[in-house]
Amino acid sequence: MPAPPNNWLTLSKVSKRFGAVIALEAFDASIRLAEVLALVGDNGAGKSTLVKLLSGAHFPSGGQILVNGDRVTIDSPARARQLGIATIFQELALIESLTVYENIFLGREIVQSIFGLPVLARKKMRNRVVQLIEELGSHIPSPAATIAELSGGQRQAVAIARAIDLETRLVIMDEPTAALAVAETRKVLNLIEQLRESGKAVLLVSHNLNEVFEVADRIVVLRKGRKIADCKRTDTNIEEVVSWITGAKQGL
Repeated sequence: MPAPPNNWLTLSKVSKRFGAVIALEAFDASIRLAEVLALVGDNGAGKSTLVKLLSGAHFPSGGQILVNGDRVTIDSPARARQLGIATIFQELALIESLTVYENIFLGREIVQSIFGLPVLARKKMRNRVVQLIEELGSHIPSPAATIAELSGGQRQAVAIARAIDLETRLVIMDEPTAALAVAETRKVLNLIEQLRESGKAVLLVSHNLNEVFEVADRIVVLRKGRKIADCKRTDTNIEEVVSWITGAKQGL
């Protein structure tokens, strides 16, 4: 089954059931490279379920997922990463006592052999992190700074740097600006735009429609586990999206 033009990831009739509860029903969507796709909906709409399906935390009850036209099985977070999908959850899972570069390379440290013994190549890791920070245009004081020293926006930058250093094609961001101040939020939105400009796909899950309308190219609305709307940002407005989310207006 060939993928539609420009679609990197395609979901076809994807469903997820937990016993008698249908969390996601016959969900169709496409995600394109160099695009920000916003996923919006009220609590319980199915957003978290979809994120967990794509990140390998849950396995779908039905339907299929295609990457570049090939059907794939995402049965673990490791498989998701192998396919090029990285998820940055609201809880960033950073270790505050470790440095920026140690967090970015955690679990996949670069080693070199000295007198036949494996030794951490700390300089090489620090240099790679400096390069990543420059690519993102983020303001992190030093790759040797600990996470505890960083602001909320800087921590998001570290999480994003960790994701894009995994040869990621799709970055899923779950409420990335929650609890951030205005200035820190601006930095994160700039990082999202940087990811798009670098050719990566971004799936942005957010309750903040003002931010969605600032950075998203397309918007998908979920309600009670079903897709209600899928449209270009320029073809709708906040009032209409709110009406879809609340059920005041019928969508698809």
